[in-house]
Amino acid sequence: MRSTFMGLEASKRGLHTQQSALYTTGHNISNANTLGYTRQRVNMETTPGFPGSGLNTGKTAGHIGTGVQAHSVQRMRDEFIDRQFRQETNKLGYWQSTTKSISQMEDIMSEPSEFGLNQGFTEFWKSMEDVVSNPKDTAARQVMLSKGQGLAESFNYIDKQLKLIQGNIGNEINVNTKTVNSLLKQIADLNQQIQTVEPNGYMPNDLYDERDVLLDKLNELIPVSVSFEKSGGNALDIAEGSMTIKFKPVNGQEITLVQGRDFAHLNPMDSKGKVIDGDVDDTTTDGYNEFQGFAISGIGHPPTESTTVNVTYANLESSKGKLAALVDAFGHSGGKGLYPEMLKKLDGLAATFIKEFNAVHSKGVGLDGSTGLDFFSGTSAKDIKVALDKPEQIAASDTNGEEGNNKNILELSKLQSKVLNDLQGGTFQTYYKSLVGDIGVKGEQAVKLEFNSGTLQLQIANNRASHNSVSLDEEMTNMITFQQAYNANARMITVVDETLDKIINGMGRVGL
Repeated sequence: MRSTFMGLEASKRGLHTQQSALYTTGHNISNANTLGYTRQRVNMETTPGFPGSGLNTGKTAGHIGTGVQAHSVQRMRDEFIDRQFRQETNKLGYWQSTTKSISQMEDIMSEPSEFGLNQGFTEFWKSMEDVVSNPKDTAARQVMLSKGQGLAESFNYIDKQLKLIQGNIGNEINVNTKTVNSLLKQIADLNQQIQTVEPNGYMPNDLYDERDVLLDKLNELIPVSVSFEKSGGNALDIAEGSMTIKFKPVNGQEITLVQGRDFAHLNPMDSKGKVIDGDVDDTTTDGYNEFQGFAISGIGHPPTESTTVNVTYANLESSKGKLAALVDAFGHSGGKGLYPEMLKKLDGLAATFIKEFNAVHSKGVGLDGSTGLDFFSGTSAKDIKVALDKPEQIAASDTNGEEGNNKNILELSKLQSKVLNDLQGGTFQTYYKSLVGDIGVKGEQAVKLEFNSGTLQLQIANNRASHNSVSLDEEMTNMITFQQAYNANARMITVVDETLDKIINGMGRVGL
């Protein structure tokens, strides 16, 4: 036989459950503009009916319900959309960083500019024409010296600026590596908190949100895979558990970065496999890079030989993320990378120009009778400069004692259009233009891919927001629904109270 007060208990449960739903709705509304917040809902379920199952259970006319209870408070997330969003965020981070690196290089090397190398070549050849016309003119010779020095300074300037940007990129690698390590630690700390709460049967939804925000930031920097491990105890079936984060290099085994409360450390590594204690840009030699990759220390341990896994750049090549893009630009062992390759080509152009020009100039004779002198000194873009001290030393003549002789300066002027195998079958200027053009093509491609990734990421982000984020209109509707349900349960308690009052106070009092 059911209890006389069963109706009160069922309605009381309804009050508490609808009240929980109202509180959750209020929590959603309060966090409508909170970054990373995921809307929550109360999962309601009926309580066990009466009578319960058993051999000695009495028989009744039917199975009577006993009310409702709040089983759990759950986040409204879609794992598939989250995975899509992180994949596209990872690609977008790569192309945004790549576009920035190429754009900075274009700003330095593009023409026209005050220190434009192509402009420097043009002015140098033009000043030489005046010496060809009048080899005895000291003023024309002085202009040629000045323009030669201007050309050398253009080489110097571009080399210096490229290395400056490369150094800044190296600093970014340092900063982002530290950011990765910080994110790994924060995620591990949240895992520990979650492992403490879940076994008690609770859902730490706000901790889940905080952890997902950190994972989004991490995935922008490096590509990772995620899995979950149950906390045990009395944890609910829908509890997410502890997050395990792994990085899978190309042609290599997965490396665990976070497992439970333990986390790994990333450290930059030089070409000898040694952990870099200082800045990454300290590993460059004249812009030619000795940076090798990253040493990933073992879970929960400081870096030691026994716990460190070396991930060379060769294993990062097909990876995405901002950190890989920075390494692509900064360069790595073997002189590969956007900036070291350009610096090497610029040095090759400078070295070829110095060699070819000096080879012709040293055969001529100056106004002062000097012979065998080099016009330029140095071996690279960094150290090229004019070697002559005075204009009379310019070897315009091919014969000593003939002041009006311009045969050697004519040979020098022909270098302007000389095709050289060392410059891929081009002249000095056409080769440099090809370098600038190649950067322009790479820049256009990077901008296009950044735009495509950004567009797709935005679409997925909007889709994700429509599923995860708080809709105030929807929450207001839910608030009214739960309020009405609460009022109905309260009214039911009043009805049951009136019924019981009749039984308690009205029965057995006939005639009174």
